[in-house]
Amino acid sequence: MEKTFIMIKPDGVQRGLVGEIIGRFEKKGFSLKGLKLITVDRAFVEKHYSDLYAKPFFNVLVDYIISGPVVAMVWEGRGVVITGRKIIGATNPLESSPGTIRGDYAIDIGSNAIHGSDAVESARKEIPL
Repeated sequence: MEKTFIMIKPDGVQRGLVGEIIGRFEKKGFSLKGLKLITVDRAFVEKHYSDLYAKPFFNVLVDYIISGPVVAMVWEGRGVVITGRKIIGATNPLESSPGTIRGDYAIDIGSNAIHGSDAVESARKEIPL
């Protein structure tokens, strides 16, 4: 069965969106296989977002993710990666449809509440982290 990695970012945790976000995945019939409330360190975030290292916003992103606790989750179900991305919405909240997590709750492109694996291969890499 397919699995994906979902992380509620510090702004989502601080604003009390954890239950709402979990509910959206449950309503789609996905199974929550693991959940941790953690504060991550710089090394973890740099490894997790290593594909963005050359981007000009990389250090801002790292500082943001280590600014507070995150909720790391593993979800399982048929098509959970693609459907999860649809539930989450576009990275840029201006491009996210109403009804998606980011369309409803993102503050800006940096504080966009949630991260989700963008492909099955990404999920395989992210889940063990």
